[in-house]
Amino acid sequence: MRHKALYIAVAFGTLLLLAHACKKENRGGSGGPGPEPVTLSLPPGFPDPVYNFSGNPLTRQGIALGRFIFYDYRLSKDSTVSCGFCHQQFAAFGHFDHALSHGVGGRQGNRSVPTIFNMIWQKEFMWDGGVNNLEIQPLTPLTDHREMGVDLKELLQKMQADPRYRQQFKAAFGTEEVTSERMFKAITQFVGTMISGNSRYDSIIRKVPGAAFSPDEQVGYTLYQQKCAACHKEPLFTDLSYRSNGLPYLAALNDVGRMKITGNTADYLKFKVPSLRNIIRSSPYMHDGRYSDIFQVFGFYDHGVKDTITTDVLVRKGVPLTSQQQRQLYLFLNTLTDYTLINNKDLSEVLIEP
Repeated sequence: MRHKALYIAVAFGTLLLLAHACKKENRGGSGGPGPEPVTLSLPPGFPDPVYNFSGNPLTRQGIALGRFIFYDYRLSKDSTVSCGFCHQQFAAFGHFDHALSHGVGGRQGNRSVPTIFNMIWQKEFMWDGGVNNLEIQPLTPLTDHREMGVDLKELLQKMQADPRYRQQFKAAFGTEEVTSERMFKAITQFVGTMISGNSRYDSIIRKVPGAAFSPDEQVGYTLYQQKCAACHKEPLFTDLSYRSNGLPYLAALNDVGRMKITGNTADYLKFKVPSLRNIIRSSPYMHDGRYSDIFQVFGFYDHGVKDTITTDVLVRKGVPLTSQQQRQLYLFLNTLTDYTLINNKDLSEVLIEP
């Protein structure tokens, strides 16, 4: 009986120790305050996000860690390229400087850099939808030899050896342990806050007092509804489908589009429909960045569409636009620029010392 009582006492004491340890870890491992929850503000009229953070609760510390990782050029193979190197805030997190992506050692990819705002409303990523999980999406640019070119195991070891990372992982997740799961969750938290839904267009649609289209912008909006909205649906200004818009194939790049992923010839030269939000700030255009100016895009749709077996029926005969209509459409597209996103200091670059 005495042994049984002793066993119960020891077991109870062990439970108390475990409970204390768990409580301590939830506080960040040091008895201090734990990660601070953050509530994401979603634009009125937007659909429910595909990624809802249920398995990756947003915290101030998690977002801060993701931001630090996003702008840390030291994580690339030669310490020259960060996520933010390609995804520039002033370009709505696209890349203004080059038609095609480029990375370590001056290597060049075969596609343009896509914008990465409003990612939580997508279920597939990249121009061809080759990645279907937002948390795993960063793995491709991190490990691609033409982008950041790192070995994942070596990357985690490098981060674990850095006291700045150990401190931030502890603040965000309770312990100093650096894992790929934690790293990807932190990046997702930061990128998930890149939300674009506060342009002048949005103010007008929400009937904010004093917000209105100019006469030419109103005509441009009507032109958009007639000629663009079937693929570039409001409010995201994309239907997130894969389509061939009749862009002539470039043999030098040998990019067959989504067919590379599905193996289905029906997907030949099909690419994800990009959002028109921030379109004036996110040149170059098309999956291969062949157009640097939006008026070149208008000209292509007016008289450059190549009719192939997979060209979408909506554009097979082109999208006629007079010079005046092009100007009016341009003026409307300008109203989709979200300066809140572009100027948000919480998303801006973190200066990282070597």
